[in-house]
Formats: sequence, C-alpha cells, structure tokens
Amino acid sequence: MLPIPAEELNGSGTLGPYWTFYRAVAAEQLHRWLPDSPSVVLDLSGGRGRWSSQAARAGHRVIEVLDFRRSERRLQDTRVCQVRADDLSFLPDECVDAVVAEERAMSIELMTESAMADVARVLKPGGRALVCVDSLVLGMAILAEQGRWDHLRVSGEVMLVPWPDGSITRCFSSTQLRELLKGAGLEVDWVRPRTVLSPSTVDHVLASDARALAWLVRTELSANPDDDDTVGIHLVASATKKP
Repeated sequence: MLPIPAEELNGSGTLGPYWTFYRAVAAEQLHRWLPDSPSVVLDLSGGRGRWSSQAARAGHRVIEVLDFRRSERRLQDTRVCQVRADDLSFLPDECVDAVVAEERAMSIELMTESAMADVARVLKPGGRALVCVDSLVLGMAILAEQGRWDHLRVSGEVMLVPWPDGSITRCFSSTQLRELLKGAGLEVDWVRPRTVLSPSTVDHVLASDARALAWLVRTELSANPDDDDTVGIHLVASATKKP
C-alpha cells in the first residue's frame, strides 16, 4: 500500500491535518536554511508552493523560474522576478547565492544530472542548493499499487515511476541523491526524509490538541534521520558549491 494514497499527494483529500503539518515542516526547513544576509535566490520549484514569497519576505531577491505547463501566477512582491524558461541558459555563471528546487522539481525533471549541473554552474562559490525529490519508498509503493511487481527489484538503477495521471517521475535513494549532487560538483551538507512522523501519528496528535502543530514541527526537525531510506515519501538535501 502507498504510505500516502496517490490521490492525496497533491495536498488535498482526507489527510488535511498531515498536509498542514507537512507544509509547516517544509516552511520551517526553508526558514532555517535560507542565507542570513540578503541574497539572490533562484527558485526552480516551477511556480508551485510559496517558496519565492517566503524567501522574499526574508529580505532576499528571488528569480522564480515558472513551469510552462502551469498558468501564470503573478506576485505583487517586487523582490520576485518571474521568468518562463525550460533551462537556465538565460543566467550567467556564478550569479546566484542559493537555489531552491522544492515541489519535487528534480524528480519531475527526468534529465536530472543535466539540470543539477546547471544549478552548480549558476551558483556562486559558497552558495547552496536545497533539493526535494521523490523517495524510493514512494516509488516502490506506487509500483506495488499498480501491480508492477517485476519493477520492484531494488538495484542501483534509475527508478522511473509512471503515475496514474500519465506523468513520470524519478525516485531516489539517499545514496543516489548524494551521487547526483556530488556528480554536479557540490559538497553534500545533509540528506534526510522531509518527514518521519506518519500521517496517523500527526492526525492523532492534532485531533487531541490543535495547538500541538508547533510542537510536532519542532519534534520533526529535532530528529536526525540522515540517509534513512526506510521512511518518508520525499527526500530533502542541502549541498554547497565549494570554492
């Protein structure tokens, strides 16, 4: 069975409390990760989520690359420059301080190695990248739900997973995600599941006390499940471009 039903993975459905928790964890992770001083941040999340807005509110200038497949979403914040592009050729080398690739951007981009090499190219020395991808746990669960048992042999090969909506995404183990980042010339700071608390646990706690959300987020982020492949539908990694 899927760790979270496929129809729930867009953040809707019956798992509302869990997605509230998930978004709070992601927002706090970004808050802790963003540079301390005003910087130039490149957001590759495709216009999905609120990453650009959060970075702008923290005082950063943001270049947000929009997904051609999505309708345009205009932001009022003048610190966010929105660009429609299918690669980063419009940016010169070493021009941004940080890159955010949330919303599973590097799983949706099947030519991931090329995309990460471009990320490394535009990062300044000392700049960092924050990357979120689909995990092998999620990929194997989706394949099992579809009855694709012959595809479930775990190996070092790339796992491409067909979704019910016809799209295909790439799923990663923590080792594969590390190799992706290192292959682009970045030094890995950490790799971890986005969340280790289960939807049932989150739902039970929030049903008992709606004010417990902040406590749940602190509990999640105080855990140290580095490189744990056994839990979590998404993996998150931070990497740095060394001089």
